[in-house]
Amino acid sequence: MSGAMKYAVLAPVAANTTADPEWIAGFARHAEACGFESVVVVEHTVVISRYSSVYPYDSSGRMELPDDCDIPDPLDLLAFLAGRTSRIGLATGVLVLPNHHPVVLAKRLATVDALSGGRLRVCVGMGWMKEEIEACGTDFATRGRRADEQIRVMRALWAGGGPDGVDHGVDHGVDHGVDHGVDHGVDHHGEFFHFDGAMTYPKPVRGTVPVHIGGHSVAAARRAGRLGDGFQPLGVVGDDLRRLLGVMRAEAEACGRDPGALELTLGHLVSRITPEKAASLASLGAGRILLSPTPTADLAAATDELSACAARLGLTPR
Repeated sequence: MSGAMKYAVLAPVAANTTADPEWIAGFARHAEACGFESVVVVEHTVVISRYSSVYPYDSSGRMELPDDCDIPDPLDLLAFLAGRTSRIGLATGVLVLPNHHPVVLAKRLATVDALSGGRLRVCVGMGWMKEEIEACGTDFATRGRRADEQIRVMRALWAGGGPDGVDHGVDHGVDHGVDHGVDHGVDHHGEFFHFDGAMTYPKPVRGTVPVHIGGHSVAAARRAGRLGDGFQPLGVVGDDLRRLLGVMRAEAEACGRDPGALELTLGHLVSRITPEKAASLASLGAGRILLSPTPTADLAAATDELSACAARLGLTPR
């Protein structure tokens, strides 16, 4: 993706303050005032206290967050922040897709997007905690196939039908037999989801909600190339990252899609990012850098860190 680098900031869930309305609203408003492009929130619907699953982003195999850390629902949190801000983008990073029914999720995402004036971006992942996904009623082993169908269902519901009964939504390079009828709604009969005549309003402001794929696996890279509007690799650097990006681009080309149209988001730290480091990430194809702040419950310290980062990067205050 060409154009100026976008800088997003992750809401600091480890500070255990993201469910404090005044704290998180103040953090988001300050990020907006500093010129950051978006604020990004995470998800765990439940954390199972005695999980045997291996957390893939730490050598210990254990999630760094305590079991009793406040992790508010991401879409409810973004809806709240939409009402406390006016310009900054609102995003998930990542939403655990297998935990959600796509018909309900399509409605919730479109509602947040409409009420925020088209500011929503969703990054979805397949989830690593088997116990969490099973608690939400989904088979862990089939979550990948289910996710592909979920994305198609949501896009079909958002697109609806054009005046001639033909889907005029975003072309994602695949036809999965979904009927986008203007008069009778959307029909879908897949492996996991079945319905006829489904109509859902409001529609997203831009006709769709951008769906990015987050993850560290080859399957995630392929899904991004095949179905995503973008890719957010997690916990991958160096040659491993370059290999994943190659997989994503090859899959996009194999599906008749333009790899250059997929937006790449790479991570760094608020405290350590510099223009030179940003340029290095841009050389890999990044169009957005997601910055993780230092976890602190001291709002003044958190906002000071954002201010210093924005000045270092030359962001334009709003």
